[in-house]
Amino acid sequence: MVCLIRIGLFDIAFLGSKGNGTHRCSLMGFDLNRHWANPSPWAHPTLHGVKQLIVEMYNNPKINLEFYIDIHAHSTMMNGFMYGNIFENEERFQRQAIFPKLLCQNAEDFSYSSTSFNRDAVKAGTGRRFLGGLLNDTSYCYTLEVSFYSYIVGGTTAAVPYTEEAYMKLGRNVARTFLDYYRLNSLVERPLASTPKTRKEKLPVFKCTTQQGQETSHADSKPEKRSQAHLKDQSLSAR
Repeated sequence: MVCLIRIGLFDIAFLGSKGNGTHRCSLMGFDLNRHWANPSPWAHPTLHGVKQLIVEMYNNPKINLEFYIDIHAHSTMMNGFMYGNIFENEERFQRQAIFPKLLCQNAEDFSYSSTSFNRDAVKAGTGRRFLGGLLNDTSYCYTLEVSFYSYIVGGTTAAVPYTEEAYMKLGRNVARTFLDYYRLNSLVERPLASTPKTRKEKLPVFKCTTQQGQETSHADSKPEKRSQAHLKDQSLSAR
């Protein structure tokens, strides 16, 4: 998980220290990325502690929490790609696409065409969905997925196996993209938050529909119907 505060970047590594994920629960039987709404200090101590920290920073008027990126490995898809939220506010929704577009330009193994924005009901307990509804309009929350296996460079058909160095290179390109984002940001007026910094936590309510997601879940709840519209533009001219 990566959070960006002002121009400061910090990383909290291995929230699921046992390798938890959709297919691998914690030793207590929990998929930790489904319990952000109400984490237990006993059953989900890592989530509970990190959520408390994020809420404290969010309520601190001296801190502007701008990005949250949850990093996962993906067992079926290739390349790196992102999941994002969809919002009632069209401007915020469009601005959310800027970072993955820039990352696609910086990283040959990142695929914007595989990036999607969704509002699945079964994802309401994930960090991306929950914090996307909690934080204000100047904050953007993503899941960065990276293939276990390989990536295909645009314009080719050959699969390139991921190596430790390739994963590190993608990480450096993410950092480089933050630099590009803030350079671009000085040219584009940022929206003001429409709500006070301090407010009660609540689950996100999204009314727009778009795009399919590739995430999988073992949650019991039935996913809500989604649109299949996709953001297909591959580049951003304003840099």
